[in-house]
Amino acid sequence: MTERYDVAIIGCGEAGIYAGYELMKQNPGLKVVVLEQGRDIYSRSCPIVAGKVKDCIQCKVCDTMCGFGGAGAFSDGKFNFTTAFGGWLTDFMDAKEVMDLIEYVDSINVEHGATTEMYSTATPEAKALEKKALEFDLHLLQARCKHLGTEKNLVILQNIYEDLKKGMEFRFNTAVKTIDAADGGYRLGLEKGDEVVCDWLIAAPGRSGAEWFANECKRLGIALINNQVDIGVRVELPARVFEHITDVVYESKLVYRTKQYGDQVRTFCMNPYGHVVAENVEGINTVNGHSYADPALQSENTNFALLVSNRFTEPFNEPYRYGKHIASLSNMLAGGVLVQRFGDLVKGMRTNAHRLSKSFTRPTLTAAVPGDLSLALPKRQLDDIIEMIFQLDKIAPGTANYDTLLYGAEVKFYSSRLTLSPELETKLPGMFAIGDGAGITRGLAQAGASGVKVAQVISQRLREKV
Repeated sequence: MTERYDVAIIGCGEAGIYAGYELMKQNPGLKVVVLEQGRDIYSRSCPIVAGKVKDCIQCKVCDTMCGFGGAGAFSDGKFNFTTAFGGWLTDFMDAKEVMDLIEYVDSINVEHGATTEMYSTATPEAKALEKKALEFDLHLLQARCKHLGTEKNLVILQNIYEDLKKGMEFRFNTAVKTIDAADGGYRLGLEKGDEVVCDWLIAAPGRSGAEWFANECKRLGIALINNQVDIGVRVELPARVFEHITDVVYESKLVYRTKQYGDQVRTFCMNPYGHVVAENVEGINTVNGHSYADPALQSENTNFALLVSNRFTEPFNEPYRYGKHIASLSNMLAGGVLVQRFGDLVKGMRTNAHRLSKSFTRPTLTAAVPGDLSLALPKRQLDDIIEMIFQLDKIAPGTANYDTLLYGAEVKFYSSRLTLSPELETKLPGMFAIGDGAGITRGLAQAGASGVKVAQVISQRLREKV
């Protein structure tokens, strides 16, 4: 069966959602279909979170990563107002336009229930923290930030979904297998055997579809640029260690260049009073963190990622596969996520169940298996992480405590970036690529902004045709 649409959107993560929203707003009556391999926002349910199983059972389609809202649906909903981190949209347009798009996405969120409260970077306390960090060669990247909260983030997405489904068609549990140019537009081959033909194509495959999309682009002759892969661990410690920072700058990103190798290490995804969680990326178990707005759902710990950025040069051109391989080693050792006490790691000792039971820091991810991260992570990255933890201890004493917990592996997969125009259009006319899966964003704000941008470009061209 073949059906034709004006616009087809592959994926309904953050980028695809806001592309659809803006298309519907500017073009009432436009025939739009959204093709998503996961389920709708009401049907997504990880068996681990639901308490049905203890460990990941390798669902064919991961409900944590796929479905309406994408990987961001179960995040703690940090929305950062900045071009300094969260993506590379300023490679395609000027900073003011990016910020205008981010503010516009936020206004949509507010209409659908998001908070108007914001963490500011202009306070004396924030400036004092920045100065204190510089004393130890730590660079605090600050941005105005909203914390939507994991539970409230879901409500916002549900409200947006209710609006969107009035004006466009959603096909859930529908994976796209092939993309081909045809009939003045594009022909999409679906896993179930049907086809979709469209005049305009917006590819927003997200992290879970990044590898598939990169392979399709190669087949179509679209040039790819190697992107980075970030490899590291998730740190968990008592919330009091970092509360003098997180109470002032909720999303505190601290960047450090190691003295041993000159590599860049950064904190990422800070979750005060949060929970460490496992997630499944195409069959590989990695680790992440959540934080709830409701105090009743909070823990006594704070968690954050420590990531070492790696960029590759020719002839190597598969950073995505490299990151998956590193993550798979910890899976092989632990059968899932591995956890180790920092003191044990420094001493060269494997953490076992007995040693973990003596830890003053109680793990929030109880399914994590105690083990030895040095058998999974490359020595260079591990040395960088250890050096960074001792450096962080200077501005947040207690970070390098023996009982600080390290979960591995945390790997951030950024697909190889496509060669795109300033309108985020590929060399194939009418085919656009947006979001994390296109390698141009890595966060809620810029992903949503990229979707709005492409929808505005298509809308303008449609008006010019009339």
